[in-house]
Amino acid sequence: MNAIITASELDSELAGERPPVVLDIRWQLSLAKASGAPEFDGRAEYAAGHVPGAVFIDLDRELAGAAGPGTGRHPLPDLAVFGAAVRAAGVSADRDVVVYDGGQGWAAARAWWLLRWTGHPSVRVLDGGLPTWEGPLETATPAPEPGDFVPAPGATGLLDADAAAALARSGLLLDARAAERYRGDVEPIDRVGGHIPGAVSAPTTENVAPDGRFLGADVLTERFKALGATGDPGQVGVYCGSGVSGAHEVLALAVAGIDAQLYVGSWSQWSADESRPVAKGPDPQ
Repeated sequence: MNAIITASELDSELAGERPPVVLDIRWQLSLAKASGAPEFDGRAEYAAGHVPGAVFIDLDRELAGAAGPGTGRHPLPDLAVFGAAVRAAGVSADRDVVVYDGGQGWAAARAWWLLRWTGHPSVRVLDGGLPTWEGPLETATPAPEPGDFVPAPGATGLLDADAAAALARSGLLLDARAAERYRGDVEPIDRVGGHIPGAVSAPTTENVAPDGRFLGADVLTERFKALGATGDPGQVGVYCGSGVSGAHEVLALAVAGIDAQLYVGSWSQWSADESRPVAKGPDPQ
């Protein structure tokens, strides 16, 4: 099954006999703790209008665990919490799921990756997010029949720090952050700038058009091939700042027909460990 779905395709499927479960994952990276700005409230945006039947899922509370020493900013969620949240939203193992966010695609990709990693067979991301939706919006909060999906981790690739370091040496480890953070020119969030030695810069923003939709599969295939992806199983990994935008790059690779593993701890975990080496500049090493 395709990893993404268009708004017109979703509209058609919602009118079918067995419509997909739709999850609203509106979220954005907040620098509120550093800036004093108010936290982004995805639930308020959801309440103001969402795809009919969509259920809100909170990325920080239900798609990630509490951050702590050595975890990175968005560690894997407690599977009991994650499972309860998606079942309450109506997710079952035998029913298609579509996830969307406000348009950036990062949060939706995190939900897509987690559902795939825990064994759901049919999850797609609304390409371009809510801004592409031309149908009506609703403000009522639905009350779906609970689903039966039980997360069973391990269906897709997950990297820890040591495995990511090894893949940077033996395969292809892509850094999905902005190029200036990869080089170490700036670092607005984490302890130190730079990248994992051997990792290749591949900003996830370069996988999409200006409207937020993914570039064509053929274009993405050529991009990742030029970066060194061979298509061999287990030979491509991705990391980012905290395991959110990296999931979006894994999604882009899936659109290109390339399986990839995700280092969820990502740079926020790696850079917090002073024993880990840091490379700077435009070159992988």
